[in-house]
Amino acid sequence: MTLQQLKYALEIADCGSMNEAAKRLFISQPSLSENMKELEQEIGLQIFLRSNRGIVITPEGEEFLGYARQVNEQYGLLRAKYIEKQTKEKFSVSMQHYTFAVKAFVETVKAAGMDRYEFAAHETTTYDVMENVKNFKSELGVLYLNDFNEKVMMKIIREKGLEFVELFSCDTYVYLSAEHPLADAETISMEELDAYPCLSFDQGKNHSLYLAEEMKSTYDYKRLIKANDRATLLNLMIGLNAYTLCSGIICEELNGSDYRAVPLKESEKMRIGYVKRKGAKISHIGEIYIAELEKYRMKIM
Repeated sequence: MTLQQLKYALEIADCGSMNEAAKRLFISQPSLSENMKELEQEIGLQIFLRSNRGIVITPEGEEFLGYARQVNEQYGLLRAKYIEKQTKEKFSVSMQHYTFAVKAFVETVKAAGMDRYEFAAHETTTYDVMENVKNFKSELGVLYLNDFNEKVMMKIIREKGLEFVELFSCDTYVYLSAEHPLADAETISMEELDAYPCLSFDQGKNHSLYLAEEMKSTYDYKRLIKANDRATLLNLMIGLNAYTLCSGIICEELNGSDYRAVPLKESEKMRIGYVKRKGAKISHIGEIYIAELEKYRMKIM
């Protein structure tokens, strides 16, 4: 097993195609296939299932690739420090689509400065938030638990060698355009919302009601639109009088004043927190980010 073979395997997984991976790696497809065959024979398991439609990662392959990403990440850090003589520290966070988590990241960058640190923020699916922390792509991952998803989510969190730390809890709000017919209501019921499209973030191949970013994921929505980008979701709110369900913590500094958060009558508690690798010490910059997130505890009290 070589570091090059691990990099090849990771590129194939990222591309979802042997041919596309070969192009990116600037090697021939037969050579790449032979390298993977040798690697699979050496470790005694099949990483990829091959077909005319591309490749599928086996469950055993998923676990192997998780370790491979850790090795590749650690090698990158070693090379940066001792070969390329880079002195900047890195900080990365993954998050569900929360404006307040982005705002906390902005304040963290301002506080730490970019002279010493190299930053990365990933707004992504619920599953990938956890996967990114497991695979060292991010130090922290911001997400929520509630009574419906907690059992399943905690099982995934434990299986990935992570732990969840709660920051604060909040009620459920309806997030919609300031021009929406219901925008000035004191509270809004699910029945009143039936006449309007509900927006939901697409969870991709790991779609599950337990991984949904929005509350009330089991509700029988009459109109449902999925999106995978926060900017698109905001545009759909304005263009279609659509709405989504959220924590009620909005940041006008980032999203502007064209939106409202109205309490939902059938509110349920969201427990916002972060996942980290179990037993791992949080970095100095990670502590700054957590402190910025904790400021929202006071805003909802």
